[in-house]
Amino acid sequence: MRFSTRGRYGVQIMVDLAQHAADGPVSLKSVADRQKLSEHYLEQLVPELRKAGLVRSIRGPQGGYELAKRPEQINIGDVIRVLEGPIAPVECVTQSEEDCCQKTDFCVTREVWVKVRDSINGVVDSISLADLLKEAGSGGENLGFLQ
Repeated sequence: MRFSTRGRYGVQIMVDLAQHAADGPVSLKSVADRQKLSEHYLEQLVPELRKAGLVRSIRGPQGGYELAKRPEQINIGDVIRVLEGPIAPVECVTQSEEDCCQKTDFCVTREVWVKVRDSINGVVDSISLADLLKEAGSGGENLGFLQ
């Protein structure tokens, strides 16, 4: 299972906003420049994060974006699910009955996929933006996975 650039860049946006929260609202241009990402692409992601209540926009000449919650209240799973949808290795374990095939009741491999889904969700839900900021504060060697 691979996360797309939507999920990865979304996490980068959120970490950047958390790192620069003390500076007030942050422009997408400054996030794009610091993270070496396309500003145009970020403009497509931020409205979804705003709609989900993870960021808020501030209008005006000093406007930009900021986190809508404290960094310890936002986990990586929240961000990924907003931008990617349910985190699951196969459709039949997205927790949506209509995504299941006719073999669901007697499928011998489905339980494996349920365990994979639960493990991945457990990891991304256990890591908050605050946790990533602590990693960045300790040198950030372990933040390479955000790239």
